[in-house]
Amino acid sequence: MKFVRGLGAALAASVLLVPGAALVAAESGPAAAQAVKKAEVTVESANGPHVFHVELARTTEEQERGLMFRTNIPQDGGMLFTPYPAEGPPREASFWMKNTPTALDILFIRGDGTIARIGENAVPFSEDNVKSGEPVEAVLEINAGVSAKLGIKAGDKVRWAKQ
Repeated sequence: MKFVRGLGAALAASVLLVPGAALVAAESGPAAAQAVKKAEVTVESANGPHVFHVELARTTEEQERGLMFRTNIPQDGGMLFTPYPAEGPPREASFWMKNTPTALDILFIRGDGTIARIGENAVPFSEDNVKSGEPVEAVLEINAGVSAKLGIKAGDKVRWAKQ
């Protein structure tokens, strides 16, 4: 038993020292064989359309994992959680940054496609909740600061091909 506990501690330490290790381990099973689902998302702001090429998080499992452990999010990348939640009717969203090393802007999207609220510059690794403030049907995570840089604001329209 000492060997097993020692091995467990060594594995846990390696995950702490190498943040991507947990993601690699999680993606090495049968689910890794599935291609990442992607979508093109357009945000219509006062200064024109802004296109993002994002990953889709459609299942409860995908939504729980989100962008944890990720450090290589392209400037026009991110993740779209749709439908939100994966099961059940729309509800108030509450996101945190546990195990997420990249600061994010979190855009909460109503059923009519308008942005209800933007949680700007969510702090990496924070367990503080970033809430939508009202029921939403989708959530878009993009790199921190991009919303402000592009002039994206609450009330702007978001569209993507429903799959």
